[in-house]
Amino acid sequence: MRNQLSKIVLIAAAVILSLVFLYPTYQDYQFRKTLVSLTGKDSLSYYEKHQDDIRSAKEKRIKLGLDLQGGMRVVLEVNVVQLLEDVAKNKDDNFRAIMTEFKSQASANDETLIPGFTKKFIDRGIRLSRYYGNIRDTDDKIIKDLGDETGKAIDRAIEIVRNRVDQYGVSEPAIQKQGAGRIIVELPGVKDESEVRSLLQGTAKLDFRLLKDAEISYKVMQSIDNFLSGKVAGDTTAAGKAAKKKEEKPKDALQELLGSTQTSTTDTSKEAQFLKEHPFFSYVVPDQRGSGEGYVEDRNRDRVARLLARPDVQKLLPLDLEYLWSAKTYKASDGKKFYTIFPVKKTIELSGSVLVGAQASVSPEDNRPIVNMEMNSEGSREWARITGANINKRIAIILDNSVFSAPVVHGKITGGRSQISNIESSNEARLLEIVLKAGALPAPVAIVEQRTIGPSLGEDSIKSGLSASALAFIFTVLFMVVYYKMGGAIADFALLFNVLFLLGVLAGFQATLTLPGIAGVILTMAIAVDANVLIYERIREEMQGGKTLRAAIDAGYAKAFTAIFDSNLTTFLTGVILYQFGTGPIQGFALTLMIGIVASMFSAIVITRVIFNIMTDKGVTPSFG
Repeated sequence: MRNQLSKIVLIAAAVILSLVFLYPTYQDYQFRKTLVSLTGKDSLSYYEKHQDDIRSAKEKRIKLGLDLQGGMRVVLEVNVVQLLEDVAKNKDDNFRAIMTEFKSQASANDETLIPGFTKKFIDRGIRLSRYYGNIRDTDDKIIKDLGDETGKAIDRAIEIVRNRVDQYGVSEPAIQKQGAGRIIVELPGVKDESEVRSLLQGTAKLDFRLLKDAEISYKVMQSIDNFLSGKVAGDTTAAGKAAKKKEEKPKDALQELLGSTQTSTTDTSKEAQFLKEHPFFSYVVPDQRGSGEGYVEDRNRDRVARLLARPDVQKLLPLDLEYLWSAKTYKASDGKKFYTIFPVKKTIELSGSVLVGAQASVSPEDNRPIVNMEMNSEGSREWARITGANINKRIAIILDNSVFSAPVVHGKITGGRSQISNIESSNEARLLEIVLKAGALPAPVAIVEQRTIGPSLGEDSIKSGLSASALAFIFTVLFMVVYYKMGGAIADFALLFNVLFLLGVLAGFQATLTLPGIAGVILTMAIAVDANVLIYERIREEMQGGKTLRAAIDAGYAKAFTAIFDSNLTTFLTGVILYQFGTGPIQGFALTLMIGIVASMFSAIVITRVIFNIMTDKGVTPSFG
């Protein structure tokens, strides 16, 4: 017994270590079981109380692959064409014409995109330095630089997507580049498709811009309404003014919408007449508080967006004004939902590049979710200057061309702090925090392919995998017991340790268990008992040769070791090759196979040997069939 003490300590240490690594998996299972049993506030209260432990257990548990727990597979396409447009300078009509033509022909995933784009300028005799690089740069240098720029942009996009996914808390995501401009993202366990789309597609371009004066905004709205209704617009002659005055004398469009003289909504003929006379104000209701904003019912948003995008309507807007939509709708007293259009100056006062931190929180005033933002020293100075110079004016906080809020500046803000409000839920606040922390994507991305594996399919895969593993284990155990009697039972006992060590190593390295991985576990069981079969057959031969039981056991392990080591080594090397050059499911199979081989050698050679030595020391004679 004393001779076996060092080996017993080694086995005990391996068992304890495996159990320690597997404990977070057990914890995670218990936490999820408890959360499922609770509802409403109880569930939220329990999560808030144990959120650190829950997060820690989730991070350290054995991860399940996409095929086992369900999830999403998304293919993103980086809009390289838009990037080429964004980085250009001195854009004129020639550039816009070439860009419009190229957009209709190009594919964002085309390897020849940059050469094809630059060729259109060269064919027209236009030097690329007119829009890119420095004036002294040759076309060849600019083509090379654009290629490098787009390559870096895609790599940067991959890194930002990875940061967002990591902060979102997805276990073992798979993110890889495909072709010239696509990114494949696999997210196990994700169920909320809309959240994932927002997380991956949002460019996180943050701007701070001033709002245009309300009076100017209303005049622009009036001009649009007059133009769309066919009234005289911009005619400054006496006849034109008289015609305009005569047309609008009975009821000004703004007064008709805001005042007590508004047409009854129950009179359809008057409704039709109002729509004919005021095609813009029929869909856009100016703010009665005089803010310069307009309200659009959610069902009319696309119609108004098309109206505002018309080139002839765009000409009516001042050069430094554009209307941007609110990020969220608000619900009126009658239950209807409305978007807000904000009259925003085109000049960006401050960009999101100055952000160094973002934190989801709750407003102490109304307990609504907010996101607090912190700027670097340069941003702090600029923010203090901007707010100090625009007291009592409104500054819009714009994310991805949607206005989240437009607070009034009541005084100079120092310290570089600001916040985004008008957030509906804590989940949305957390998503905003993630995308702001991860940074802005260098170019817009679009989801071109999406596949969702439902949790029920994943559960079926788990059940099938567990059933296959259980059957493989049972048949292996029965075969060994029937054929090798007590020796087989000892091999089966060691097999339990083999599976424990395998799962412990998977948990320790936070590896991902997939369906092919389960196949690797099953194969490992066969490899483990195969080693014992070789050993037991050698022991039988030695006993038949007249050796004592103890001598036969020693000789059997010694002589079988070379064959066991060689066969396991070649299988392990095969696993290394599969893991190195395979992808996805192949890597999952190879990983469990390699871990299983090491665990099986330890259990088959060390553990069973210790048990046999203890038995012979105590005078117990094991049988080998």
